[in-house]
Amino acid sequence: MTRRRWIADTWNDATAALHGDQAQHLSRVLRAQPGMEFDVIAGGRAWLARIASIDRDSVQFTLLQELETAPALPVTLLLSVFKFDRMEWAIEKAVELGCSRIVPIIAERTEKHLAQAAGKRAERWRRLTLEAAKQSRRSDLPEISDPARLAAMLAAAEQAGPLRILLSETEEDHPLLRILQENADPAQGIMLAIGPEGGWTAAEIALFVRDGWQSASLGPRILRVETAVIAALAIVNAATTQPSIA
Repeated sequence: MTRRRWIADTWNDATAALHGDQAQHLSRVLRAQPGMEFDVIAGGRAWLARIASIDRDSVQFTLLQELETAPALPVTLLLSVFKFDRMEWAIEKAVELGCSRIVPIIAERTEKHLAQAAGKRAERWRRLTLEAAKQSRRSDLPEISDPARLAAMLAAAEQAGPLRILLSETEEDHPLLRILQENADPAQGIMLAIGPEGGWTAAEIALFVRDGWQSASLGPRILRVETAVIAALAIVNAATTQPSIA
């Protein structure tokens, strides 16, 4: 039987602990007891751990043995804010597929009421990320940044390093898989931008081009945003785990 996995709130070289909601769920809902063993993620590493002590608000673990884990996908996803129920689903799937960081973007075509409410949603998105990371047995907790305007985010980003890819709706652009196979160095990372419903505006595309982003296509069909997230990250997974054919 697969052991449940938890992401530690605090840790050191020999111990780890859960606090707050996680501790309450383990102690009150699952009725865990000292001596029970679980997988615990501490400092980006997975451990077999044994409960040393437990109460309603804190669970203390002894770390027994480090476990082998798959690395996170080296992707920062710029995800334009769109309808919250579908965006939450997209965030969950992006975490399951290994994305290491998600930056919610307020785009020009983001609906006004969604843009205004996005800041208050960030903590909910982080809770969803925690649950998705545990469910998919990740060895890390992906970062969810606070929502940012596109121009501000691009201005703050380093201009060197990660391969920067803008998903486009035009058939003339090269397929995403080809661009990744010809250029991607997983150690350097990848930044992937997915626009809102209706796509990026011409002015936004000009900002991306100015900063050296490459346009890529997912094919001739127009995809919903959440579908594009899954398709793009599946392609990145394939490209970064197979030898280049360039």
